Amino acid sequence: MTALDDKRILVTGGASGIGAAAVHALSAAGAAVVATHHSTPPPADSMATSWLPCDVRDPAAVTETLQRTVDVLGGLDVLVHAAGIWQAGIPGHIEPDELDFVLDTNLKSTVYTNQAAHTVMQGNGGGGFINLGSAEGVNGSPLSAGYAAAKAGVHAWTRSAAKVWASAGITVNALAPAMDTPGADRPRDFLGPDAAPFLDQQLQASIPIGGKLGDPVRDLGPMLVFLAGDGARFITGQLLAVDGGLMMLGA
Repeated sequence: MTALDDKRILVTGGASGIGAAAVHALSAAGAAVVATHHSTPPPADSMATSWLPCDVRDPAAVTETLQRTVDVLGGLDVLVHAAGIWQAGIPGHIEPDELDFVLDTNLKSTVYTNQAAHTVMQGNGGGGFINLGSAEGVNGSPLSAGYAAAKAGVHAWTRSAAKVWASAGITVNALAPAMDTPGADRPRDFLGPDAAPFLDQQLQASIPIGGKLGDPVRDLGPMLVFLAGDGARFITGQLLAVDGGLMMLGA
């Protein structure tokens, strides 16, 4: 047996980036994985059991997706909510529609997916949630203030849900990863090619392990497998940094 042979897992935003790494790592560990996609089509070589289209900003679509996931898997043990997007936003220059978009995509989608999955899990005798947070949600960001605020909301929601749902045998944790994914290139695109050397120097100085972003399958995958497994049953309400030491969370 492998680590997750008995686990039924839903991964949102599974077509690219951290979501795709989650699908690969969890499937390789033996889990049955349903993954959602929206703007990016599923990869042809995916290991997922099934793919479902879903706009996680739409609560009705999320509810339908959870029901279809249960139909495919026969239940649900773990939700990995990886859907989300980085968005530039300098304080003083953020338009209302930009703020709505970043909150809908990152914070509201977390609440929608978590609550829909909780409805399923509370009848199963428990389960686990893994939400995606960010160092920017802790430290703030001069370049992506709306995104930072949304991720700070994800952290607070994670702690709140963890307190309420623990009595049903449900754990809720969040990860703050620093991984080399297409999403990590968005700040570079925003700042332009002239900023690339500066960003590389900043990463080298800020990340003690290796001086660069991690590989999502190699470096984040094992943490996802651990949190999805029974060994993490006594861990909840935590923001866990998987970032090579970029953000060293204190008490």
